[in-house]
Amino acid sequence: MNRQMAFVALVVVLIAPVARGQGSLKNLPQAGPPAQPAAAAAQAAPSIRVAVVDVGEIFKQHKKFKEKMDKMKDEVLAAENALKRERDRIAGLVEQLKGLNVGTPDYRKLEAEVAKAQGDFNVNAQLQKKDFMEREAKVYLEVYQEIEANVKAFAQHYQIDIVHRFDGEPIDPTDRNRILGGITKPIVYYSKSIDITDAIIKMIDPNAGPVATAPAAGVKQR
Repeated sequence: MNRQMAFVALVVVLIAPVARGQGSLKNLPQAGPPAQPAAAAAQAAPSIRVAVVDVGEIFKQHKKFKEKMDKMKDEVLAAENALKRERDRIAGLVEQLKGLNVGTPDYRKLEAEVAKAQGDFNVNAQLQKKDFMEREAKVYLEVYQEIEANVKAFAQHYQIDIVHRFDGEPIDPTDRNRILGGITKPIVYYSKSIDITDAIIKMIDPNAGPVATAPAAGVKQR
């Protein structure tokens, strides 16, 4: 009898917390704070105004850039023609050298002239190439800095936070390089309403043709 009473007392001790509601599953602490509603989270996240610009197209439409590049092409062509004439002259000297007896004073004199002419030709060709490449790079940098400054001014005026560069030229299905370049574009889709390319062209050249109106709001990313 005493054993039965002890067993009943033990059962009462074990089930007492449940009877008082302290052990109920409904009252167990949650694993974490309740999930924030999606709408509230979206409102809490900052919005970002975005635009895109086709830098390659601006270079194509840049009047001063095209004028400078055309002028440089003419100078390169003139330099190449001058080098060709000098190369032909050296080739003529080499032919003369073949008609002389090796070791004679005339041979040694002409041989030294040919060697000097060939050395000067190689040096001049390398220096001209380096000069044109450096000048070309400066033209590109000058125009790009102008584009960059106008994009910055435009973005600040319209309170645009980010301007992405994109390539708007369509993919040529017959050109392998264009296909490979097209499928690796960082931007797959964009809305025409955020394309500020025409607006930048107009800023650089006020005499450019009609351009699309600038985006007033841009796109919000969250």
